[in-house]
Amino acid sequence: MIDLGIFYNNFIDLVSRISLFDIIDIALCAYLFYKIMIFIKDTRAEQVFKGLIALLIFTQLTEFLRLHTIHWLLVKTLEIGFILPIIIFQPELRAGLMHIGNVGFKKIISTNKNIDEELHNEAVEQIVDALYKLARERTGALIVMERENKLNDIVSTGTYINSAISMQLLVNLFVPNTPLHDGAVIIRDYRILAAACFLPLTQSKDLSKALGTRHRAGVGISEVSDCLTLIVSEETGEVSIAKSGKLYRNVPRERLVTILNKNLKVINEDKPNFLKKFFTKE
Repeated sequence: MIDLGIFYNNFIDLVSRISLFDIIDIALCAYLFYKIMIFIKDTRAEQVFKGLIALLIFTQLTEFLRLHTIHWLLVKTLEIGFILPIIIFQPELRAGLMHIGNVGFKKIISTNKNIDEELHNEAVEQIVDALYKLARERTGALIVMERENKLNDIVSTGTYINSAISMQLLVNLFVPNTPLHDGAVIIRDYRILAAACFLPLTQSKDLSKALGTRHRAGVGISEVSDCLTLIVSEETGEVSIAKSGKLYRNVPRERLVTILNKNLKVINEDKPNFLKKFFTKE
């Protein structure tokens, strides 16, 4: 029989020892665990994570049941298995660290850019014209619009071009059976930087099985960087956009122009960033 008086006194004593820093610590750990679960949801990492939890529970169960041999094997496996998450979760860890870098340092060390309005509008017009011309002709295309994250590792897999953007060049790059048609075009600072580049494929289970390698590659690169990926389906002629691991299909021309303007155009606001404000003397 539990003595409620003793239980109550012990509970009050325990609560009285909890400091504000303990509450903050618990809240941060809970939030971090929640974000990790959201981040790995519907990925291979989620299944592996569940397997590791099951392994830990089974290890404790074998100790309770005194299954010494199995328990010893499981303990030794866990002792040398601390590097397994780094190997297994490498794609997710990379994406997570890049996301932290984007969110954290972008707010601290931000750089304002003066964008030539005419150059921006001309580039968007040429890109959109090329996409919908390719869509009408049912010619597949994959264009990656680089933003803050530089994609030099992806550029190195293709052919370096470094040319001004033009509708004619973009269309010709994706003409079937030409040397550079297979792969992605990378656009940086309103220039066609490279073509025939290889992109990582997404492992997401949310994508329709009817979608091919081009769409999976477009989503895959958007998972590990902050780029915009523009995709033309050769089967349906639809124009799609991939951003932050999400695919938006059958995007109308006007909507595409709005999205490109919103995500590529950097307005030079007269607001100093954190470091600039800190080091600027009043």
